[in-house]
Amino acid sequence: MRRGKESSHNMEAKGWAWFAPAEQAETAALEGVPQDVARAAAKCFGEGDGAQVLAYLREITIERRPGPEASDALLRHLEGQRFIVACIDKLIRRGREGP
Repeated sequence: MRRGKESSHNMEAKGWAWFAPAEQAETAALEGVPQDVARAAAKCFGEGDGAQVLAYLREITIERRPGPEASDALLRHLEGQRFIVACIDKLIRRGREGP
């Protein structure tokens, strides 16, 4: 238990600095992704059938709101799914607009 208290104390001492905003995490996850991969994502998911698939993925991840009975494991799993969909969105933007 003592270790947990120390970890909690360290986080409190640093404020929210330990928590990277989602935008920073997405940007970091996409560092080093070649522009041709971003263009491929834009081509694949940017319109038509791909856009329809991406809309469905948004619906079942980003727009999903589990109730208060949701387990920690479910919430973590859902956040991972949301992160992937957000990365695809960011790849599409990068593919259209450039780095």
